[in-house]
Amino acid sequence: MSAMFNFKKTASLAAAAVAAVSLTFASMASAQSVQRLAFSGGPDGGTFQFFSNGISTRLSRAIDGVDVSNMASAGSVENLRRVNSRDADFGIVYSGDLYLGSEGQLTNDTRRYRNVQAISYMFGAPAHLIVLDSAGITDVSQLAGKNVAVGPAGSGAAASAQRFFEGVGLWDKISPQYIGYNQGASALGDRQIDALWVFAGFPNASVIQAATSNRVKLLQVYEAAEKGTLFNDHPYYAQVTIPAGTYPNVDYDVVTIQDSALWVTGRHMSEEMIYNMVSEVYSDSGLEFMRSVSSAASAMTVESALDGIVNTVHPGAAKFWEEKGHTLNDAQK
Repeated sequence: MSAMFNFKKTASLAAAAVAAVSLTFASMASAQSVQRLAFSGGPDGGTFQFFSNGISTRLSRAIDGVDVSNMASAGSVENLRRVNSRDADFGIVYSGDLYLGSEGQLTNDTRRYRNVQAISYMFGAPAHLIVLDSAGITDVSQLAGKNVAVGPAGSGAAASAQRFFEGVGLWDKISPQYIGYNQGASALGDRQIDALWVFAGFPNASVIQAATSNRVKLLQVYEAAEKGTLFNDHPYYAQVTIPAGTYPNVDYDVVTIQDSALWVTGRHMSEEMIYNMVSEVYSDSGLEFMRSVSSAASAMTVESALDGIVNTVHPGAAKFWEEKGHTLNDAQK
């Protein structure tokens, strides 16, 4: 009897051990079946980070077998480098940085970043060029000989201002003042400068500050750029309209230029995977979710998906956009 009991006990323990091993292997197999991906965003609290966290969360919840983790980043250029080296699978990169990086023309960096491909346009950073209404300046050409606040030295705003004013032949004719937006808004009101350049999404708090304290005019930047060489030298800039009523007493549309923040990925990502991910993010519920994450996501639409893209679009994304009626241009193929 004792022997029979011991036999049954041993058999039960053996069965339990087999079950435990089976569960362990099942857990390991399940873990191994999850594809872990990384999305490189931006500084904490910034717009890039809101978008990257939003897409990472949406994809992780909606697509079986995928876990996308959000990574903090210094921003556009770091994201370009991470995706190119496969340290990240996705990123947000300005169209200008993607273009210059692919051509080996980034500042102090001649490496050509060719492993990064665009998925879609996300939101834009448009140029505002503000003057006091009382100054009588109605055209960009009238800024020759004037003091223009262009943003802090080394900033993206200052770089874009130099490109624009070089394109219209005025960079050597203005006196650039390297100060921030808030300081620039105050300086404009105090007549210490003649114009303020702001390169940021609208409505912008500093432009509101300037327009609330004084009656201002926003110049038509796109019209001036089109007459010059900007679009030949920097084809990633796109046309955008700041609607009438965006700022106090600015009751007319302002047609300007913008750089475009793009969702990008690496060449190593499969066509099927990217197609499924774009389908999810750009579904009605996906776009609704993104807009709950950031109001700037209102710019994310199927219609605007290829805006500002002057580099190759990933084949998976290209397939989706073509199904939605888009035709890729030569640069995007």
